[in-house]
Amino acid sequence: MSSVESLDRMIEELGADLAPVRRLRPPAVRAALWLGFMAILSGIMAYFADLPGIAHRLMVTPDMWLAVLGSTLTAGLGAVSAFQLSVPGRGPWWALLPVPSLVTWVAASGMGCLRTWIIPDTHEASMDETRVCFSFIAAVSIPLSMLMVLLIRRAYPLHPNLTAAVGGLAIAAGAATLLNFFHPYDASVTDLAIHLIAISIVVALNQLFTRRGLGPLTPRLLRFGLARRITG
Repeated sequence: MSSVESLDRMIEELGADLAPVRRLRPPAVRAALWLGFMAILSGIMAYFADLPGIAHRLMVTPDMWLAVLGSTLTAGLGAVSAFQLSVPGRGPWWALLPVPSLVTWVAASGMGCLRTWIIPDTHEASMDETRVCFSFIAAVSIPLSMLMVLLIRRAYPLHPNLTAAVGGLAIAAGAATLLNFFHPYDASVTDLAIHLIAISIVVALNQLFTRRGLGPLTPRLLRFGLARRITG
């Protein structure tokens, strides 16, 4: 039997028992669903937050609204990037999409530390307050991570590690954005370090757990022995 006939026979055998598969939603739709859930959490937290106080602080401290803008854009662009990367054939350059907003977020957060050195009466976060920040980011990241995994689990990205890492960045940025509803003090060096540690842990854990369900298509085909049957 020729290789062409063998390949045709294998395709017929594979297609004989195929069941209908529900088409995966477009990346933009899945990103909108995830961001919509984040918006719902934001609305719930805004109900309990001191919105006039937050608005006043953002108006008098430009670095704070730049940091909020940077983290919000990082969450949104990171989500779009992660869902685009989850589609087979999409290039890894999608991971660069949230980089400018990430730089803005980090730089503006660092400016908050400088203000605590320049203005003596500025209230710095205490160690207890930084622990609360860490716990908040970790707790809010759980539902955001669960939804991200749910929306991305049936995808077959060619770069699963990169997809999981960018998704983790979006989740961490989203949690950090929501933290601003209950963060009425300036960032100190310790506070910023705790934020970076919490965000790094969220990204690492999402990369660890999410990528297990995002293995690229080729290794999965190899596990089923299809490549061997094609070549043999």
